[in-house]
Parts: sequence; structure tokens; C-alpha cells
Amino acid sequence: MPISPLDISLRLGLAFAAGAIIGLERSSRRQVAGLRTHILICLGAALLMLLSIWLPQQYGGGDPGRIAAQVVSGIGFLGAGAIIRLGNNVKGLTTAASLWLIAAVGLVLGAGMYLAAAIVEALSLITLFLLDILEKRIFPAERSKLLMLSYHGSLPKQEEAETILRSFGIKVHSVDAEQSVHKSAGKSAGKGKISRLRLMASVPDSTDITKLAKALKSSGDVKRFEIKEKF
Repeated sequence: MPISPLDISLRLGLAFAAGAIIGLERSSRRQVAGLRTHILICLGAALLMLLSIWLPQQYGGGDPGRIAAQVVSGIGFLGAGAIIRLGNNVKGLTTAASLWLIAAVGLVLGAGMYLAAAIVEALSLITLFLLDILEKRIFPAERSKLLMLSYHGSLPKQEEAETILRSFGIKVHSVDAEQSVHKSAGKSAGKGKISRLRLMASVPDSTDITKLAKALKSSGDVKRFEIKEKF
């Protein structure tokens, strides 16, 4: 039975809405693939699914699943473009997965499987919203960083520094200490010892770096505090 114009309009309209719902969530998190990208992918997938159904009806033969299979494999190129690597950290995997999923939703809507599409859309929103909150509470996101502390004096206060870092939820993996002699200029020229601590640590994304710096500098003779991404 040929697909009616009303049914075609309904399926494409629902594909637009499904893509917009997931796309809004991604846009709210400032992801590279947001509202418009998800809408276009879902609409395109639904349109290609309609074409897959229409061609056998029109010409009396052919495989309705062939175009759909190409959509599933082809969407991987767009997903790869949403993945960004920053040092040892990878961002965009969830967005890449949402692109792949919204293409599947578009195919399902194009095939007229409204209930399946509605269930997947609802479960996707639960995953992106509610499970994201739960995951961050149970497993706080962390980044590997290099912390560098410079001290006036000969002995770096390692234990005191590590205590402060632990109070901010920072896990120290390795520590390296060194000393150097600093020459000062001017009339009061002389030599002074400067000690440095280098700590490789996992820093939660929620850490307030400003408060951390103030706590470390108020703990002793800290001359300088630096934090860098681990590459």
C-alpha cells in the first residue's frame, strides 16, 4: 500500500521534532553538534527511509533495507567529527553517540514505527539528563593535570600541600621535588634557595582553581602556583 502524503508529512514532522529534542539538550551543553545538526540528521534519515520504502513499491522490486544500512555506516563520519581530543582527555563521545542514535530514530520514524521511536526518544532524554546527573555524583569527572608549586626556602612542604589537595578531592599520583639557587639583583644581591614540587594529579572538573590557589598560597612560603593540562 503506497504511503499517503499525510503519512509522509507526519513522519517527517515527527523526525523534525525528535531531532530538535535531542539537539536542544546537546546545544544546552555547548556541543559542536547541536540543534540544527540533530534535526538535519534525523530528517535526512527519515527521508531516506521513506525512499527505501517507496522505491520497491514504485518499481516492484529491490531491497528496502539497503539505503538504511548505508545511513547507519555513513553517520559514523559525522560522529567522528564531533570527537575532540585534549591531551589525555577525549570529549564529544556522547554527542557522537547521540548523532548515531538520532539517525536510527529518523529511520524508525521513516518506517512508521512511532511507538519504538517514542520509547527510544524518552529513554535517550533520561540517559542524557537524569543519568548524567547521577553519573557525576557517583563518578565525578576528572582531568589529569600537572601541578607546580614553588617555595621560598630549602624544603618543600609536601605533606601540607598534599593535605590541601586531598581536601579539594584531588588525587596525587606522583611527586617530584627539586631545589635551585636563585640570584637576586640590586644592592641586596645574594643567593636564595627555591624549592619546587611537581605533582601529577587527577583534578575534578568541579574544582574551584581560584580557591585552591588561595589555600595553597596561604599554607606557607608558596611563591608560585601553576596548573597545566597533562599532554
